[in-house]
Amino acid sequence: MDFWADVLGFAENLTDRVGQQLLSSFGQSQATEKADGSLVTRADQWADAELREAIATRFPNHGVLSEEVEHIFPNNDWCWIIDPIDGTTNYARGIPLWGISLGLLYQGTPVFGYVHLPPLASSFHGFWYGSSGLTGPTGAFLNHKPIQASSEDPSPTHLFNLCARSTDVFKQPLPCKARMLGVATYNLLTISAGAALGGVEATPKIWDISAVWAIAQAAGATWVALDDQQIFPLKPGEDYSDRSYPTLVVSRADLVPIFKPLVQFLGHP
Repeated sequence: MDFWADVLGFAENLTDRVGQQLLSSFGQSQATEKADGSLVTRADQWADAELREAIATRFPNHGVLSEEVEHIFPNNDWCWIIDPIDGTTNYARGIPLWGISLGLLYQGTPVFGYVHLPPLASSFHGFWYGSSGLTGPTGAFLNHKPIQASSEDPSPTHLFNLCARSTDVFKQPLPCKARMLGVATYNLLTISAGAALGGVEATPKIWDISAVWAIAQAAGATWVALDDQQIFPLKPGEDYSDRSYPTLVVSRADLVPIFKPLVQFLGHP
C-alpha cells in the first residue's frame, strides 16, 4: 500500500475506533486537575495509551510524543504528536465539542495532520510538506471533501476565534464577531474550512498545534508565531511539556496587518 494512503487509513480507523469508545463515556468521566491547571480524565489516559500502542504496532520505527505521557521529542525521522482529547474540559462537562488530534512529523516538522471530532462526526486532514523534500498527496479535507481558507474580507458578519486567555482583545475594536470554542484544534480548523477569518491561541502546547499546522497551511491559511520564534523543527532530546506557542492563524496573508496588532500582546506579555 502507498505510504500516505496507509498513514491516512491508519489515522482514520484509529481515531474512529477510539472516538466511539470515548463517546460512550462522554460527560461521565471524573476530571482531576493537572499541575498546569488543565483537566485530565481516565478517558484521556485510556485514549493516550490506545493511540500510542497502535502507533508502536503499525509504525514501530516511528517515535511518539503525547500530551499525557511522552514529552521528550525522540530522535526518529518520523514522529507522531498526539492529543487524545483536545477539549477535555468540554468532554468532562458534557459539551459536545472535543477531538482527537494526530500530527505526523518528518525530521521535526509536521507534514500530515488528522483531527477527528466524534460528537460532530467530522474529520479534518491535510498534507503539507514545506521544505522537507517529501512528495505525495496535497490539500486539506473535511470528511474527504477539499476545504480552503476564505478569501473574503473582514466584516461584522464574519468570525474571529478567541481562546480563554485572549479575551483582552476586547479592549480594542474587533472587525469581526468573536467566538470561543474551547478546543484549540477546532478553533484553528474553522479557519482552514473557511468558516472563520482568523483565530488566536495564547498558550497552546505542541500537541495542540502539530496536526493543525499541516492542515491549516494545506488549506491556504497563514500561520503567525506571535512570539516571533520559529516553532519547527522540534529538537530531539528536548522536553516540550511546558512550552507554549502563542499563535495567530488568518485565512490569507494580507489579513495579518489587520489582526496581528490586536493580538500581538499575547506573544510578548
